[in-house]
Amino acid sequence: MTSSHTDCHFCLQSLRGRKYALREENAYCVPCYDSLYANPCEECKKPIECNSKDLAYKGHHWHEGCFRCAKCSRSLVEKPFAAKDEVLLCTECYSDEYSSKCFHCQKTIMPGSRKMEFKGSSWHESCFVCQHCRQPLGTKPLITKENQNYCVPCFEKQFAHHCYACKKVITSGGVTYHDQPWHKECFVCAVCKTQLSRQTFISKDEYPHCVDCFSKFYAKKCAACKNPITAPGGAKYISFEERQWHGECFNCAKCSVSLVGQEFLTWQDDILCHKCGSA
Repeated sequence: MTSSHTDCHFCLQSLRGRKYALREENAYCVPCYDSLYANPCEECKKPIECNSKDLAYKGHHWHEGCFRCAKCSRSLVEKPFAAKDEVLLCTECYSDEYSSKCFHCQKTIMPGSRKMEFKGSSWHESCFVCQHCRQPLGTKPLITKENQNYCVPCFEKQFAHHCYACKKVITSGGVTYHDQPWHKECFVCAVCKTQLSRQTFISKDEYPHCVDCFSKFYAKKCAACKNPITAPGGAKYISFEERQWHGECFNCAKCSVSLVGQEFLTWQDDILCHKCGSA
């Protein structure tokens, strides 16, 4: 600006025919204004004079020619840039130094673009999609199978098993019994409903039974000790004329010698070794 009607507010010299600057409605000659108010340039440390363009970012100032990428020195004027530890970088240099790579496409996730974080990896928002329907997953619930992400409806449609008991989808874990999938909480004794996923059980009519219930309702009774003949996977026992014995109970009724694998005789309800039966 030029004026012929004021004096410099600081040095009081006439401003007639001279350039001046205004600050808080006071006029200053250019030398006074620069010495009093010019910001120092972050790059060259010299004052940014009032006739120069002052570029400011987060309280710091640069000459237009000094506003450059700290790595490649390209001008950042009217260009996107990023800051790292108060150092300015063009987006290309910042990406090379600091930006993460997209897990899906392996391309750089540029500064300022939205990225998704999942299981310690970064993704472009446009790459973080359901493998089947290709719809963005964003923050929706998802299920991962073989390093591929699926929205819940697509996963259930493509892969999920349905529980044999409740018919609902099994999204994780579960128990396989007779080639059928079960929720752990649905895999219970057919009689007392005790959960069996971590217990010994016995099969009866294609349904699992806890050992106690099977013994109580279905197990054969030993003719000698009257206790149930049962064990995981089926117990070994001796059967003769519709009677059964534990192996250790199949003994001569008189001398108690084991008759397992031996010839024996019967007398009324007793079984006898050949010696006792012949006596």
